[in-house]
Amino acid sequence: MEQKNKTVSPTKRLRCIVKLGGAAITCKNKLETIDEENLKEVSSHLRQAFVPDSTSANVLGMDWSKRQGQSEAPSFINDFSDQPVADSESFVVVHGAGSFGHFQASKSGVHKGGLSRPLVKAGFVATRISVTSLNLEIVKALAREGIPSIGMSPFSCGWSTCQRNMTEADISMVIKAIDTGFVPVLHGDAVLDTLQECTILSGDVIIRHLAAELKPEFVVFLTDVLGVYDRPPVESGAVLIREIAVHEDGSWSVVKPKLEDTIEFTVASHDTTGGMVTKITEAAMIAKLGIDVYITKAGTDHSVKALSGILKGGIPDDWLGTAIRYMR
Repeated sequence: MEQKNKTVSPTKRLRCIVKLGGAAITCKNKLETIDEENLKEVSSHLRQAFVPDSTSANVLGMDWSKRQGQSEAPSFINDFSDQPVADSESFVVVHGAGSFGHFQASKSGVHKGGLSRPLVKAGFVATRISVTSLNLEIVKALAREGIPSIGMSPFSCGWSTCQRNMTEADISMVIKAIDTGFVPVLHGDAVLDTLQECTILSGDVIIRHLAAELKPEFVVFLTDVLGVYDRPPVESGAVLIREIAVHEDGSWSVVKPKLEDTIEFTVASHDTTGGMVTKITEAAMIAKLGIDVYITKAGTDHSVKALSGILKGGIPDDWLGTAIRYMR
């Protein structure tokens, strides 16, 4: 089905789209639990990469919410007196749900559709409550690092699908946010579907659409492992795939290292978005646009290098991750 886009051309060059994997920023086996340490580290790395002149000492926090144990909201107004506007690169963040949302969606069958069923409708509401609460916490974590982040939900922006394929994706507000110096923070979401009434729109699909429309210089997937492996990384003998080449027909092959066995992927039972298979498929479609994709572990020196953009000049031997590129 033809996809309807309501967009205007962005005036600012987009440096990067960052995907924060749900497993990297939440505790996978604890329902609706954020990995606070990882999220703080990732937020700091994003500030270092995209707000070049900032340091931890001169960060002007933008989360003025009341903190636990305090009777009043903190006041930072005086800190902003006569401060110049920080010069920062334009980027977009899209995050997964991790231990938020997946449980509610899988138990109620939201991804399969059927809003006329009470359980599905309740699950749709519960899923959105869960994923939007995570979105708020990520926005706040970025704001505490002085990043002017703005949460944006696909459902609220009018995004929808037909048989799980995206048909409506208005990114005009995303573009306006970028052009006015904000950092849009989107997330996988429960959305309406014209054929099956509702479904789950994954963050990986969202990134592919944004990449096609906004043409970033590169895309970085931050996960809880170093990259793509030839089998589940917890298995003995799992090999990190260093480079994947995407061909003109959209197919892909492993360039480095040379593998003798076939690649095996698994999907968690509660994952309603397709897991690693969807991630690589969407990353390959992005790479086919001529946009390099890097997958690496969040909160590491390898992620810092990926976010900095230096990998576009060549992949150093000591960098651990998976680079996905178009083979011309």
